Amino acid sequence: MYNHLLQKSPIPIIPQSHQSSDLLKIGVNSLNCVQMDGGGVDSDGREFKSADEMWREEVGDGDPLKKSQWYSQGVGYWQGVEATVDGVLGGYAHVNEPDIEDSEEFLNSVLSERFPDAGRGRRLVTLDCGSGIGRITKNLLIRYFNEVDLLEPVSHFLDAARENLAPENLMVTEDHRAVNFYCVPLQEFSPEAERYDIIWIQWCIGHLSDDDFMSFFNRAKGGLKPGGLFILKENIARSGFVLDKQDKSITRSDLYFKQLFKQCGLHIYKMKDQKGFPSELFAVKMYALTTDLPKKSKSSKCKRHVNRPGIIR
Repeated sequence: MYNHLLQKSPIPIIPQSHQSSDLLKIGVNSLNCVQMDGGGVDSDGREFKSADEMWREEVGDGDPLKKSQWYSQGVGYWQGVEATVDGVLGGYAHVNEPDIEDSEEFLNSVLSERFPDAGRGRRLVTLDCGSGIGRITKNLLIRYFNEVDLLEPVSHFLDAARENLAPENLMVTEDHRAVNFYCVPLQEFSPEAERYDIIWIQWCIGHLSDDDFMSFFNRAKGGLKPGGLFILKENIARSGFVLDKQDKSITRSDLYFKQLFKQCGLHIYKMKDQKGFPSELFAVKMYALTTDLPKKSKSSKCKRHVNRPGIIR
């Protein structure tokens, strides 16, 4: 589970009347009141005026039973999916290659900028959230990180990951290995303090309600080493959101994500759009997120200095 949320775009797009950049105030729960991107639709074509309206119907307002049903239905959907690349990618196994290629380019740029010598002088550790069968770990993460932990709530996916990531099935040195396999839902996971250089979150955060989204990131911050960051890779709705009734997931817009990041105290360090995916699929975006305030570039300071009027003597 949590390894594929690619949805075909024939899911109804938000009507023009709802495509507004105005922020709608919604209450996520009694402790959070946040501003979110506007209305959306579900996979049956129903329109919602706000995310608040949708979340109240799907997870209730402080109703633990209803929220539990939301998560159990999501896990139940993926329990019926075969533990193969084609299975976790919803029949789109051919997007695996461009997905890994663009992710690697993005990861390389982040490592080279955030860590001395691109991290080669230190032992790098990462967490693969929504790891599924270990597709991303095997094809990408384990080549860059000495230790990879996998987090996945669907047991037969995690069993497949253990097999796929067995040392005899990997083309890496013994100093690179999968260490921990956590069969735990994302909304219930708390990482070991300061263990990870990067926490990788791909095609899974859409299963979390907004309040659990914020709760997860607030807990996960404690799992980052000093200077560590999150990399989130997700489907992007054109506006507002699209709710998938079948697997109980939500595709948020870029604005929706940015509003949630702000509520989590996260800052966008770098972004990149995924290239090379079929046109019928949602757009996909990568975000590198930090808890640090963005630094002002030296070039901008120099530019302001150069543009100052000269003193006439």
